[in-house]
Amino acid sequence: MPPTEPAAPDRPRRGGRPRGSTRERILDIALELFNEQGYDKTSLREIADRLGTTKAALYYHFERKEDILFALHMRLHELGHGMFDRIADLGGAGPRAAEMWPELLDAFIDQVLANREIFILHQRNHTALAALQDTEHHRAEHEDLEGLLRQFLASPDIPLAQRVRMGCSIGAVMGTLISGSEAFGDVPVADLAQPVRDAMRDLLREPAATPPR
Repeated sequence: MPPTEPAAPDRPRRGGRPRGSTRERILDIALELFNEQGYDKTSLREIADRLGTTKAALYYHFERKEDILFALHMRLHELGHGMFDRIADLGGAGPRAAEMWPELLDAFIDQVLANREIFILHQRNHTALAALQDTEHHRAEHEDLEGLLRQFLASPDIPLAQRVRMGCSIGAVMGTLISGSEAFGDVPVADLAQPVRDAMRDLLREPAATPPR
C-alpha cells in the first residue's frame, strides 16, 4: 500500500500550479535532474533522494518516470491555455482581444522566460518526449490548443490584415524564445526579451498608407 499523505491541493490548475505541493516539488526536482544529466540517466531513486523522501512515497504521486516527464511536458500546455483563458475573459476572439493582443503576448513572453527550464528540457530530451507525445491525452490537448488558435485567427470580427499580423507575431515569439533559442549561441534568453517585444510590435503595427502614384 502506498504511504498515506495528508489531503492537499496537489492537482495542478490550468494556467498555474499550486505552490509548494509535494507533486510540484517532485516535478521541479525532476526537471533539474533531467536538464543536468538527461532523462535517460536519471532514476526515480535519484529524484526521491534529492527530494529527501523514498521511492515508495514518490509512487504515491507518479507510478513511472514517464509520468513525471509527461506532467512536465503538460506545463507547456498550461501556458497556452492561460493565454486563451485571458482571451475568454476579454469576451472571446473579438476586437477587444485583438486590441489587447500586444499585452497578451507580453504576458506570454514573461511566462516563457519564467519557465525557461521547460524549454531546455524539450531541447535536450527530444527522443524521450517524442515517445510520449503520441498518446491520446497529449493529442487531445494539442488539438484543443490548435483549435483555440485557429478559432481566434479565423474570427470575422477582426480584419484579415490584423489577424495575419497577429499570427506572424506568434511565430516571432515562439520561434525566437522557444524553438530557436539555441540559435543565438551564448545570448541569454532573458536578453532576447526586449528585442522580441520590439519585433512583435513592429509586426503588429499597421503599415503606412502607400501614397498614390
